[in-house]
Amino acid sequence: MNKTRILYVEDEQFLGKIVKESLESRGFVVTMVTDGNQVLPTFTKAAFDICILDIMLPGKDGLTIATEIKNISPEIPIIFLTAKVQTDDLVLGFKAGGNDYIKKPFSLEELIVRIENLLQMQQLRDRDETADEYKIRSFTFYPKILELHTSDQVIKLSHRENELLKLLVLHKKDAIERSKILQEIWGDDHFFNSRNLDVYITRLRNYLKSDPDVQIITLKGIGYRFVY
Repeated sequence: MNKTRILYVEDEQFLGKIVKESLESRGFVVTMVTDGNQVLPTFTKAAFDICILDIMLPGKDGLTIATEIKNISPEIPIIFLTAKVQTDDLVLGFKAGGNDYIKKPFSLEELIVRIENLLQMQQLRDRDETADEYKIRSFTFYPKILELHTSDQVIKLSHRENELLKLLVLHKKDAIERSKILQEIWGDDHFFNSRNLDVYITRLRNYLKSDPDVQIITLKGIGYRFVY
């Protein structure tokens, strides 16, 4: 039976009760919170696999809560529930640490698919953290020896190229913020390092351009998504 532990934050009592009971009927273990001020105390007292957050909440909004949760547990997936999905809302949500959005009203099946998708990506990422090699379609990436191989070429990577490519691979298909990349690769997000990141992204794109199915997509105002 599914024992995925969900922290579900929703102030609409009727909707929340329906969603909670429906998820529990599928085997999920659901803790529901209705007040934004009670989320962090609840989160710190128990272990959760994923968070589902409404954005508009009494006491404290979902964006603030997501930022606080990610400061404690950076890897936990967060799904935002919202009545509006404008570009500005998406940018704010991703910057706050959100991994996915669902627009209200939504179906239970859609919610479950998104939950399972995020958890699967998390499991793959955990498994891949120490991998010796990664297949990137026609490329093979060897992070421990700083090399990217094609069928007829070996590309020697610098340390930062290597670390950046590994970070992108581990977050495959996710929206990964510029600030997260800068903090992990350079140690801070100063303007000078931000310009350096642009240079390194260009270099990696040049290395990967022989395969059109491998792309580093720029997400304006957010960061990048690596797809292959």
